[in-house]
This record gives sequence, structure tokens and C-alpha cells, in this order.
Amino acid sequence: MAILSLSAFLFSSHLLVAVADDVPKLNVTPGCRQAVTVTSASMESCLRDEQTARATLAKSWAQFAAPDKRSCITETTMGGAPSYVELLTCLQMAADARKLPPDKTDGMRP
Repeated sequence: MAILSLSAFLFSSHLLVAVADDVPKLNVTPGCRQAVTVTSASMESCLRDEQTARATLAKSWAQFAAPDKRSCITETTMGGAPSYVELLTCLQMAADARKLPPDKTDGMRP
């Protein structure tokens, strides 16, 4: 039985990688509901911004470094309402930080 389970895992492990490397599915509706109470944005414009950010992420997902994806997904989904706009911004900033020369980074590299 253990061999069968191990075989099933080995044959399906590539599926785990493919799923983990997709843009995460976020429920942005609660965040947009919160945003419209404190800004002049409408629910429709907030949701449109989120969908635009998700489309941008889908097109450029492969270009972002895996450690940055993990870090930004954790940061974006930790407490509060998740946001594709926030995730995209985090990943873009991380990518920009990776391009900085070492003498401009306080010795810290992402």
C-alpha cells in the first residue's frame, strides 16, 4: 500500500508544481467593499482595477522569481483583504530591488 501511495505521489508531483506556479485565486470583493467606504472609488472601478492587475500578473507571472512570489503571496494574503494590485506591486518592487547594484542595497539582497 505504501508503494502504491508513493507511486501516486511521484506521478502526480508535477501537478503540484504547476498549480503552485499559477497566479493565486484571490477574493478581492471584501477589499473593494472596504476601499469604497474610505475612498471616492466605486465598487466597479475597484473590481476593474483588480481584474486588470490579475491579467497583468497572468501575462508576466513566469518572469518573477519564485522566492519573490512566495514572499509576496504570503504578504498579500496575511491579514486583511487580499489584492491583485498589492500582489503585483510587491512583485514589481521585488524585481526592481533584484536589479539594484550591491552598493545600493545596504548589503541586503532579496
